[in-house]
Amino acid sequence: MIPVAYNVRNLVVRKTTTLATASGLGLVVFVFASVLMLANSVERTLGRTARDDVAIVMRKGSDAEMVSSIEEQQIGVILASAEVAKRQDGKPDGVGEVVAVILLEKLGTEGISNVQVRGVPDDVLAFRSQVKIIEGRPAQPGTDEVIVGKAIVGRFKGLSIGESFELRKNRPVKVVGVFEDGGSSSESEVWADLHTTRSAFGREGGVSAVRARLASASKFDAFEASIEQNRNLGLEVMRESVYYEKQSEGTSMFIKVMGVLIAVFFSIGAMIGAMITMHSSIANRQREIGTLRALGFSRFSILVSFLIESVLLALAGGALGVLAALGMRFVRFSTVNFASWSEVVFTFEPTPGILLTSVAIAAVMGLLGGFFPALRAARISPIQAMRG
Repeated sequence: MIPVAYNVRNLVVRKTTTLATASGLGLVVFVFASVLMLANSVERTLGRTARDDVAIVMRKGSDAEMVSSIEEQQIGVILASAEVAKRQDGKPDGVGEVVAVILLEKLGTEGISNVQVRGVPDDVLAFRSQVKIIEGRPAQPGTDEVIVGKAIVGRFKGLSIGESFELRKNRPVKVVGVFEDGGSSSESEVWADLHTTRSAFGREGGVSAVRARLASASKFDAFEASIEQNRNLGLEVMRESVYYEKQSEGTSMFIKVMGVLIAVFFSIGAMIGAMITMHSSIANRQREIGTLRALGFSRFSILVSFLIESVLLALAGGALGVLAALGMRFVRFSTVNFASWSEVVFTFEPTPGILLTSVAIAAVMGLLGGFFPALRAARISPIQAMRG
């Protein structure tokens, strides 16, 4: 076999064409990796809110909290189930919440977008113990005060501490605090008092959904049976983790499909570029190829050598693309969650699997783009090559 050092030397000597082709391949890898990182962030961001020992109860047939409705008297029936955990004060560990969407003006760009509002009871921070107030203070129960998730602070008009915005027409509310929730989708929400939200959106006497913390994750089946078998309630139960998994499906699939389509078109151009580069290299190295044949290297050795060179070129581009994609970790990207039709802020979250898959895609592009030039090199007659 021809030493790999021979191929590395040729790539270094022709550094201008090597860099140009590697950059084209790197762009494809950058797009592909960024898309997978964003789709991964969608799934993780929505899933971070979920716990296996928490069940969410909604109206039967509802696919999201915003379109669900549960009557006030049903809340007590749900939380009275034996499977629901008790707090230290003996009360059932659960909350009923109202979910709605409002339009707010965006900052830094023209236009408006949907923001999800969650009406929460005064003990919400006891139930959602992972939520921390990082700036300001909690909202006072029964008032027109709200707290906002840190992901949307500064992205919409009126969402900074001390500012006000209209929850509904002629119903202003004031921001008094900013909270974080481990990077979950809750950080893209506004939390207002439950009664204030009910009044503003005409939802008196009910909530959108009820969340209940179970005594253990293994109690879910019994809890589900006790609620769903009561036909008078007309409710359905899901694990919170399953609910958020379903919430992320539409947005994640849309991002993946659009991103992969773009990457495919880019990859075709990149492979053509690699093919042109390799053809040009072979045209300028006919005497080298003739010499290799005269030294006794077979056609197959020539074929494999040029394929290795093409793959090395692609791997160099893949490394550039992956490094560029890692820089996207510091970028925030907002898009509409198709389940709630509200804007959610995501980051680009890499995993070893995504990075390795992206580099593997680069290697495949190099293999495909270099095959025909390598085949052409293997077919060159030694006599014609030496004459050339």
